[in-house]
Amino acid sequence: MQERINETIKTDALIIGAGPCGLFAVFELGLLDIKAHLVDILDKIGGQCAELYPEKPIYDIPGVPYTTAQGLVDALMAQIKPFGARFHLQEMVETIEKIGDPLFRVTTDQGKLFEAKIVVIAAGGGSFQPKRPPIPGIEAYEEKSVFYAVRKMEALRGKRILIVGGGDSALDWTLNLAPIASHLTLLHRRDQFRAAPDSVNKMMALVGEGKIDFVLGQVAALEGEGGQIAKAVVKRNDGSDFHIACDALLPFFGLTMKLGPVANWGIELKDGELIPVDTAAFESSVQGIFAIGDINWYPGKLKLILSGFHEAALMAQKAHRYVYPEKRLVFQYTTSSSSLQKKLGVRGEAAAPAAAPASAR
Repeated sequence: MQERINETIKTDALIIGAGPCGLFAVFELGLLDIKAHLVDILDKIGGQCAELYPEKPIYDIPGVPYTTAQGLVDALMAQIKPFGARFHLQEMVETIEKIGDPLFRVTTDQGKLFEAKIVVIAAGGGSFQPKRPPIPGIEAYEEKSVFYAVRKMEALRGKRILIVGGGDSALDWTLNLAPIASHLTLLHRRDQFRAAPDSVNKMMALVGEGKIDFVLGQVAALEGEGGQIAKAVVKRNDGSDFHIACDALLPFFGLTMKLGPVANWGIELKDGELIPVDTAAFESSVQGIFAIGDINWYPGKLKLILSGFHEAALMAQKAHRYVYPEKRLVFQYTTSSSSLQKKLGVRGEAAAPAAAPASAR
């Protein structure tokens, strides 16, 4: 079901950040019948793991001798499937307003409005912000004909598209947009890429078939009026210039971490960057707002995924008091509780160790 813009979405928990800690928070909350929505500024689930280093090896997840960052995300997604979490990607939380005891009204930059009984900030080091290329006057074109993320592919149908970059995002969008663009050019400063080899091979096949162009060089300037690009001035590696006619420019120069609007949410911060929390429930200075993962601070804090998992488990216990103030919380283990196994869809499969959740309780 598609929510209408400005229609209030009511939920038990709103999780800000869909990285590993945010995903595991869904699991821990779900065991306690706490429903969650997640908001993330990225266009995919998985946070830093999925965006920055999906193939990075990870060796310190308990009971998992080796996995990749993307492999961990995939496993977490399988683990939380029974709980039906809803994801709101390519959105950034702008404001959090306390309207109850506790109850929060949360707005995003895309006009979404949430009411949540608790808020869990699992935003890593902050929000990912796209790196702006060093092109003079590019600000005048941003969000009109220069886009750092593709929110709606249909908005680019029939346009002359120039994509700049050599990583996974640049290659992925080249392949996705080629069928709907009137013309597409991929521009990169060299003929070596940081993307998956399969994506590079598919892109080169499209070039060989004459369906897209691949050009070496860098954008030096933009020409157009009223925020609408007409052409990009490209500087070749030998110093000469040429023009590429285009209606839309998509620069994929990577991402940088910024604290973003967190600083304006009325939460106490340490050194302007981290959220101090207690170690009983990882609650911030505002009751009902929790912080787990790399964005929080407490004495002895270790910035490890497994630490964030531990924090999510204790956070959920305190969250239950806010969501179900009249209910007594009875601690249970997934290994022995038939009610928890039923929630996980594994009742009757206890004899098969491979079917057990990664985090037995």
